[in-house]
Amino acid sequence: MEHRHLGRSGLKISEITYGNWLTHGSQVENDAAVACVHAALDAGISTFDTADVYANTVAESVLGEALKGQRRESLEILTKVFGPIGPKGHNDTGLSRKHVLEACEGSLRRLGTDHIDLYQAHRYDYATPLEETMQAFADLVRAGKVGYVGVSEWTAEQLRAGHALAQQLGFQLVSNQPQYSMLWRVIEGEVVPTSRELGISQVVWSPIAQGVLTGKYRPGAEPPAGSRATDTKGGADMIKRFMDDDVLTRVQRLKPIAGDLGLSMAQLAVAWVLQNDNVATAIIGASRPEQVHDNAAAAGTTIPADALARIDEVLGDVVERDPARTLESSPKQREV
Repeated sequence: MEHRHLGRSGLKISEITYGNWLTHGSQVENDAAVACVHAALDAGISTFDTADVYANTVAESVLGEALKGQRRESLEILTKVFGPIGPKGHNDTGLSRKHVLEACEGSLRRLGTDHIDLYQAHRYDYATPLEETMQAFADLVRAGKVGYVGVSEWTAEQLRAGHALAQQLGFQLVSNQPQYSMLWRVIEGEVVPTSRELGISQVVWSPIAQGVLTGKYRPGAEPPAGSRATDTKGGADMIKRFMDDDVLTRVQRLKPIAGDLGLSMAQLAVAWVLQNDNVATAIIGASRPEQVHDNAAAAGTTIPADALARIDEVLGDVVERDPARTLESSPKQREV
């Protein structure tokens, strides 16, 4: 497993991050979740990503239990704040000072740690002044409860404003966590160039496009039993944008490219996002340990230029590139 610097900071994280969205506390049983975390550790993964909103805080608790007994200094634990948690009361969501400080305490308790390596604003909060949010993050950094601060799915303009405030308050904004894959490239036009300028890395989620880029979904066929496309707890909703026969047909045509490189389809997808030098790490999820080992093997892989060109030719116009799609990610009104 190789490691990369996170933004313009001295912190290094593993090229592959294990994430537990839609799995821990929801899609898989706890013993399977623990087995996947241990498989990640065995594969050399040192970075683990979660969020308080995942399974309404349960995912953090499962991850904390799974990491119990590990040397804390050898791990990088990432979590996020924004989404509605607990009983979903009027202050149980957003990026107000009250919610950020209280949510951090809850995450520390559930994760069983005294500090969070990277604390991320899960979305942009239009209902709270950015100055209030960034001051709360600054105070957590000074208190030693948070090492570094990042965001998720922020636009280039929002990144620029957040970065400027962070500098004024004496800390670094080091990362952004966007969706990014061969099929979803909306960050390339604006977010990535701005991030390079500001010294911000991408911590990308869904590099396998919710499993579509494994090739297991075939055009005109029913989804495999137990797959994300059949998950009624949220997985099916997230994957449906890719469940189009044209998309699935083109993905099948990637198999010879992966084969020529000696890679599985999942490895090709993960390695593809890591070719972008602004990407610090690719977050993988898994319901079985063997999936972790397969995905982790993509670390350190270089895809030749001719293969990258073939991928672009095969996928053609099914790739989503519109930068405006990032703006859609943050709700203009809070859920509660």
